[in-house]
Amino acid sequence: MRIILDGMGGDNAPDEIVKGAADVSLLIEHEICIVGDEPRIRKILSNEKHDSDKLTVRHASEVITGEDSPVKSIRKKKDSSLVRGMEMVRDGEGDLFISAGNSGALMSGGIFILGRIEGIDRPAIGSTYPILSKNTASLLIDAGANAECKPQALVQFAIMGSIYAKEVLKIDSPRVGLVNMGTEPGKGSVMLKETYELLTETAPQAGLHFVGNIEARDIPIGISDVIVCDGLVGNVVLKMTEGMALSISHLIRQKFTEGLVAKAGAALLYNKLGELKKAFDYTEYGGAPILGVKGAVVKMHGSADAKAVRNSIARAVPFMENRVVENITNSICKLQAESSEGTHG
Repeated sequence: MRIILDGMGGDNAPDEIVKGAADVSLLIEHEICIVGDEPRIRKILSNEKHDSDKLTVRHASEVITGEDSPVKSIRKKKDSSLVRGMEMVRDGEGDLFISAGNSGALMSGGIFILGRIEGIDRPAIGSTYPILSKNTASLLIDAGANAECKPQALVQFAIMGSIYAKEVLKIDSPRVGLVNMGTEPGKGSVMLKETYELLTETAPQAGLHFVGNIEARDIPIGISDVIVCDGLVGNVVLKMTEGMALSISHLIRQKFTEGLVAKAGAALLYNKLGELKKAFDYTEYGGAPILGVKGAVVKMHGSADAKAVRNSIARAVPFMENRVVENITNSICKLQAESSEGTHG
């Protein structure tokens, strides 16, 4: 299988992108093709240890920046690394596309170049959410692609997220929870009440393990393996969690440097503090899958360094190996067929 990597997307491109690809080429068996400014990429590769049999370069003369309009850039910058890379996946020259570039352009490219899976109203971004108490992770979907959603879209998010959690995160019978202001079925807005009813009705047909409404305070303790919400709520949850993690890390560092006794304690707990820092480190968890398009696409953090790139590629391998896109397509198709039979029956 072949991984297509956007060499020019992100704040630290192409240097950190190429270095991460070089590192991971020594660890995985799949080929990696870096798309971008070939002379610059090859110059960086010449100074990095890598597997030349697995690492290739495809030239692209343009770059979509963070300031570019997502839709316009997809249409006008035809020779950009992002567009060329997605076209390679569309045309069967690659099995997975990874980029740290413009999120909006990546989503637009997924829709306009790869196309939506039939039956999916809106693609969504899934974000791996660390559950520290269990040393594991959940999947939050949607993480920011769709600020407003209809109940049907949230049900589709649940189905896609459940399949991803099972095939990539290796969670048997993933628990699916709907983020709400209370756990009772009658809580929340009209849209959330309708979503709850639709999820309850659809769960048996779609093979979902729906556990009902979940409150935000229970998300960090792992009350569900798939956290379903619209993109506005999902983005707030992620940003709030990130802010809390930074605040806690800062507070711990401050307290362990106040006086000789505290410093001595910090020295004794050095390894454990390192484990805590690692648990909060986003670079450990890989990128965020864009689910609902006809191709495996992963969005890396815009400030991804070589370590984040390496982990994103390595952790995304099951996404293409276990044919998550095909599984989602089949699941949605089967659900539509069953619903149609029920309607006509």
